[in-house]
Amino acid sequence: MEDFKEPLVLVADSGSTKTDWCLFSDGKTIVRFSTQGINPFHQREDTIRDIVGKELHTAIDGAVGLLSQVSSIRFYGAGCRGEAADSLRSILLEAFPGCSDIFVGSDLMAAAHAVCGTEEGIACILGTGANSCLYDGVKIVRNVSPLGYILGDEGSGAVLGKLFINALFKGDMPENLRTEFLELSGITLDDIIRRVYREPMANRWLASLSPFIHSHLDSRQVNDLVVANFVDFFKKNVDHYSRKDLPVGAVGSVAYYYKEQLEEAAMRCGYRLGRIVKNPMDILMNG
Repeated sequence: MEDFKEPLVLVADSGSTKTDWCLFSDGKTIVRFSTQGINPFHQREDTIRDIVGKELHTAIDGAVGLLSQVSSIRFYGAGCRGEAADSLRSILLEAFPGCSDIFVGSDLMAAAHAVCGTEEGIACILGTGANSCLYDGVKIVRNVSPLGYILGDEGSGAVLGKLFINALFKGDMPENLRTEFLELSGITLDDIIRRVYREPMANRWLASLSPFIHSHLDSRQVNDLVVANFVDFFKKNVDHYSRKDLPVGAVGSVAYYYKEQLEEAAMRCGYRLGRIVKNPMDILMNG
């Protein structure tokens, strides 16, 4: 096991679906890996302890055997605010008792650092969930609550999946598209109702429909649905900042893979896109 002279820093960028981790020293990456998503607002403490104790510990020690040398942790994640953030910080301290520096911040701050740097701008998250903020180059000065995928989360993968299923079964999509979806997925309408209403993490399942939706963007109805989801995001979230002079940057797979549709929605709403980043980890580890 190598003994590093410079401190070992562990950085995490966590969404609802997965957490990306990077262990580095003196600006050089030692190992990168992913675990399932960690959200202290939605998940029980024992669930998070299992992820940290099993997946995270195994990945670090299994790959490089450096668990005890981690001296600093920077965790950016969904749901990391208030008591939920304090709870996660305590869990990380238990898991890394030798770590002297643990910071837990919101995924929104990670997005702001990634797409705005030290400049003023509007930073957004468009992945399984959605969020946005007005950033002054140092701190978040305003945030319109996304309200989650049941009450809000316009622009997110979860809401996109919800809109798609709604359109598919209410006759707003071509019949052949519904037939293809059911055949490829191997599920029935009863299965869909069960997964959404009776099983945990329905938002993740809805967002998992994104690859199928993306592969059918040549359908006018599908493309229009994606654009409409983003237009809704701008109107119900970004418009409230009243700063159409600022660029709108975004992180997340939905922003990255649907950039063309996001740009169309931005133009319709009078905005210009800034930086679009699929995974902000490379920027966070240098920030």
